[in-house]
Amino acid sequence: METHSIKDEIVEVVNKLFVFADNREWAKLQNEVFTQDVEFDMSSLGGEKKELTSKAICELWENGFKDVDSVNHLAGNYIVNVHDTTATVFAYATATHYKKSATNGNTREFVGTYDIGLLKQNAGWRLNKFKYNLKYTTGNLDLS
Repeated sequence: METHSIKDEIVEVVNKLFVFADNREWAKLQNEVFTQDVEFDMSSLGGEKKELTSKAICELWENGFKDVDSVNHLAGNYIVNVHDTTATVFAYATATHYKKSATNGNTREFVGTYDIGLLKQNAGWRLNKFKYNLKYTTGNLDLS
């Protein structure tokens, strides 16, 4: 019999965030990762902190990845704190975007950290807060 700790369950959801985004599995992100409404903050990349639906987040990312051939997130250094039915996760992550037809270099990389909030729901832990903290970028930033 396999047993999982609460922290294991939470880290699994955070891992699904990155894997499903890389694989462009938008329905899985909406159904297995996010709550219906998410406090979404990517202001370190120039956006605004706002409340978005999980569907709107997926549409935003789908549009952002449409001209990219491949996306690869690597995440770790998780620090998980659980408080009854809420949790927070701090994580380091890199995101590499690859475009085969780019002529000024095929990749760009975003390096930063995430502050993630989760709620325990009937279906399990789900992300209700998402904040990206960019440290730096490198490579062909516009993949031209």
